[in-house]
Amino acid sequence: MKILVTGCAGFIGFHVSNYLLKSKHNVIGIDNLNTYYDVKLKKSRIKVLSKYKKFNFNKIDLISYNKLNSLIKKQNIKYIVHLAAQAGVRYSIENPKTYFKNNLEVFFNIIESSKTNKVKHLIFASTSSVYGENNNFPLNENNNTDRPISFYAATKKSNEVLAHSYSYIYKLPCTALRFFTVYGPYGRPDMALFKFTKNILENKKIELFNRGNHERDFTYVSDIVSGIVSILKKPKKNIIPFNIFNIGRGNSKKLKDYLQSIEKKLGKKAIVKKLPLQLGDIKKTHSDISSLSKYSNYQPEINIDIGISKFIDWYLSYYKKK
Repeated sequence: MKILVTGCAGFIGFHVSNYLLKSKHNVIGIDNLNTYYDVKLKKSRIKVLSKYKKFNFNKIDLISYNKLNSLIKKQNIKYIVHLAAQAGVRYSIENPKTYFKNNLEVFFNIIESSKTNKVKHLIFASTSSVYGENNNFPLNENNNTDRPISFYAATKKSNEVLAHSYSYIYKLPCTALRFFTVYGPYGRPDMALFKFTKNILENKKIELFNRGNHERDFTYVSDIVSGIVSILKKPKKNIIPFNIFNIGRGNSKKLKDYLQSIEKKLGKKAIVKKLPLQLGDIKKTHSDISSLSKYSNYQPEINIDIGISKFIDWYLSYYKKK
């Protein structure tokens, strides 16, 4: 079975591809290797994946419908895990246009090509950010998501709505996965765990927004991967073959407690600059994962102390080699 993974050089896309390849699947990977963050890190991920004979990498910008569609047709792709996107809440405040292009136009290309080529299941990344300032915890898929507070979240909500319409009209099986604060080895340099670890080791200040009182449902990347894989061959078979699932750890931790775990693992205290809540930031996320658990027996396994330890072990090993 051939599986197309978009954003295969990205954080989650890399881990999904790696797992599928270890499981002897054929993975057709797409990435444009853009410069949003360190391209060397992206190339390192591709280098790991390229050790597998069943990995086929394609440097394609998904804004080109013709290139995407010809690849899907040529490779006879029937399963797609769409993880390519412009990520980051704060960056979307300064650069909304890149989110419109990479999260809306690209998503249309993906879903239109999926329809054209009769894809059996399109799984795509949404985000916990769609819940906005909803305080009905734990956050349930049935909660109102009509008031996103960042343009990033608005683009992801739009993807969900577009996918529902395609499922309804064309009977295209689609599943949206609302990711909750994913972290782990090979993580993005713009994420808290990476920045905190780097700055503590380099004796630089870390910025703690909302004075560290943010609460997040920190989810280790291998748990995200297991959730994705658990539904890959299980598209919804109702009249409207559309699903939305939260995919998280199922509990919430304060950012300052997360920082303490990092300090404990490194054996070193951070130099902290406490800042107020930033525009577009959500104070708390906490996922209700019961729907996904019932559907596919999804059960997250890695707690934050173990997850942070695994990330720091990777970080020290990776950057020691540089």
